[in-house]
Amino acid sequence: MNPEAAQVAQSPTTEAFPDGWGVANSTGRLVDVLLGRPDSYVWRRDLNSISAVTFMNMDRMGYTFDHSRAIAQHQTMVDVYAAAEVRCHYLPADAGLTSSVFARDSSFMTPWGPVVAGVQTEPRRRDYAVVTRFYVEAGIPIWNWVTAGYFEGGDFAIIDPGAVLLGYSGTRSTREGAEQVARWMIDEGWEAMTVPIAPQFVHMDAVVVMVAPKLALVCVDALEQYVLDWFKAHSVRVLPVSYRECMRLGGNVVCLGDDRVLSTVDNAAVNERLSAEGLEVLTIEYEQFTLGGGGLHCSCHEMLRYPV
Repeated sequence: MNPEAAQVAQSPTTEAFPDGWGVANSTGRLVDVLLGRPDSYVWRRDLNSISAVTFMNMDRMGYTFDHSRAIAQHQTMVDVYAAAEVRCHYLPADAGLTSSVFARDSSFMTPWGPVVAGVQTEPRRRDYAVVTRFYVEAGIPIWNWVTAGYFEGGDFAIIDPGAVLLGYSGTRSTREGAEQVARWMIDEGWEAMTVPIAPQFVHMDAVVVMVAPKLALVCVDALEQYVLDWFKAHSVRVLPVSYRECMRLGGNVVCLGDDRVLSTVDNAAVNERLSAEGLEVLTIEYEQFTLGGGGLHCSCHEMLRYPV
């Protein structure tokens, strides 16, 4: 975590980070988060497998994109972050980048600084431009750039301080990209496991999300036994999420730290499981984004978490 980040000047699109930046865990108190602005957001059939299913079911299910409703839902998310004392920072809006509101994928934060992702899917491929601009204006040195194959932020999951799970489906992140990131982490003394996932899940954060120290929401049927054994070796307890729930991004929640989780109103069964674990579940309506292919976790990029 870099205290020099507190010295950067204010700009129209970034603010100083008074407590520094850096992420070494997924469950400590969330302090700073990077979001995309929803100004140019639209649903795209070609974004991923989840959005494609939405388009195929539009007539039967009555799905309708409502930009005003999307803007309002995004603002409600921002309001929840503010009430939880999480500082929000924003990628600059770009009319040509209709999906950059899903800020998780274009980069990911490590203890040593951000990594700019290599994005394979056409609608997201140029998102590197806005995220690079953000880091330059914020005065945050980029630690690494993905150059081998592709690797996106949604496939980077810190399971425990010092241990990271790296997913790849081939249609988004690739094995080459995951292995490049794994080598960087191993060189820094971390344990890194690369894991293939089925393309319909898009990213690892549709399959695995940490919700509290040593507690994860996991689509058990999406992972091989050796991955579940790896969780067990790290004393990580698994809360199962069904295939159907994962395909509706039910596991794509955000750990705010201090036993708080941000979820969606229509994620009732998962929310009940989280509440039964003693977690406070904060819920908002967010279907304009989940139907469009990205959930709450997809929509944020942690810039700073306090140690667990």
